[in-house]
Amino acid sequence: MNTKAIYAACLFAALNICTLSARAEADVSPKTYTYGTQLDIKKVVSSKQDATPSCGVVNAQLTYLDSQSKTRVLDYRKISDSCNSDN
Repeated sequence: MNTKAIYAACLFAALNICTLSARAEADVSPKTYTYGTQLDIKKVVSSKQDATPSCGVVNAQLTYLDSQSKTRVLDYRKISDSCNSDN
């Protein structure tokens, strides 16, 4: 069998797996954090916040896996990382 065909098939399979996982994450609707929300976080996948050059409160989003390895997304508000040297 041609090795180029095998490499191409492996690459195609890997791309399909990546596409399926990206679609699965895109289907998750974010939940907004409120005080007292019970969180079930097994592993943090990603964390992002609105970009701002100044210190203040910004919107942030946490993508994580729960104890059943389901992807969850949590929207919340936090102090900007720009505030790390301010009091």
